[in-house]
Amino acid sequence: MNTYVYLFLFLIFTSLSAVAVDTPFEFEDSKQEERYKQLVEELRCLVCQNQSLADSNADLAQDFRDEIYKKILEGQSNSEIINYLVTRYGDFVLYKPPVKTKTLFLWFGPFALLITAVLILVFIARRRQKLSATPITDEEEHKLTKILNQSSKGE
Repeated sequence: MNTYVYLFLFLIFTSLSAVAVDTPFEFEDSKQEERYKQLVEELRCLVCQNQSLADSNADLAQDFRDEIYKKILEGQSNSEIINYLVTRYGDFVLYKPPVKTKTLFLWFGPFALLITAVLILVFIARRRQKLSATPITDEEEHKLTKILNQSSKGE
């Protein structure tokens, strides 16, 4: 067989695995469809962690999308659906977790680290400035001159 045929087959088989497995859903009206789209965008895939349910190809994300679809058809509100998922899987399913004692570090940790880094840099800069501004004594100057004279005679 020709090399191009192998390349073509390779591309076909590798691209098939990248196709999303999302099941198309039939909604009663456009409001339900908009709610569905909004929910799958604002909820996180637990497997992929940095993708929304809408972006994820994971089987668990498909299960979540199915569950959201069923609950929308049952007439549940967005907050009821979100509360159901948070109750079962924790705040991690939310892209914007609420501020609680458990999530304080997530919300304020980056700011605390930034402030700590700035304080360390200021401390280091002041210490360097203090060390460079300290004049040497006459005795230290004499020792340095002696060392420099010895090294220049040795060359």
